[in-house]
Amino acid sequence: MTLRLMGKKRGMTQRFDKSGNVVVCTVIHAEPNIVTQIKRKESDGYDALQLGFDKIETQDPRTLEKRVSKQLMGHYQKASVAPRRYLAEARVSSVDDYSVGQELGVSLFAEQTHVDVSGVSKGKGFQGVIKRHNFAGGPGAHGSGFHRHGGSTGCRTTPGRCLPGQKKAGRMGNEMVTVQSLKVVGVDEGRNLIFVEGSIPGPNGGLVWVAPAVKKKGGKRA
Repeated sequence: MTLRLMGKKRGMTQRFDKSGNVVVCTVIHAEPNIVTQIKRKESDGYDALQLGFDKIETQDPRTLEKRVSKQLMGHYQKASVAPRRYLAEARVSSVDDYSVGQELGVSLFAEQTHVDVSGVSKGKGFQGVIKRHNFAGGPGAHGSGFHRHGGSTGCRTTPGRCLPGQKKAGRMGNEMVTVQSLKVVGVDEGRNLIFVEGSIPGPNGGLVWVAPAVKKKGGKRA
């Protein structure tokens, strides 16, 4: 089990590698995640850290209570932590090295070569089978009658019904997606930024989770 941090997708840019080649990468802004609760196997049945992300800031501190429920406000006050917008758990093999109120930043990925990034993909609404499943469609000439249709999906007498699990029109996007083994191009600890090669799911400003790559264990950046 590896620790994962929350961050926000800020957009795409380009950087240059040692050979002078352009590398298209995505910028992830991950301000320090703060430990708001520690769950232990003796009391909760498993070891995990509850992390808070994106500190809630207001011009008038009196309006802070209106933005956070009383239950969550009490939870933050118990941990002596300023309220955050997001809470998430991260399973770890041992919680002995962590304490409530501890901040975890992008320095965790300073030596990582690859990471896994998870996020909610962009919602595209109700789509047909051509856009959603890359169907070829029918002939474009007049008279075909099924230019962009899915075609026949039912059976005859046996079993006399539509089998479940077929590719049909429906909602596209707006689901959790994980992109694995993205190369870490650079880490800016001063600005809390992580640069990863390629694209990641979600819109700009969307919440993402960054974790060391599962399929690239042991890799360290030079």
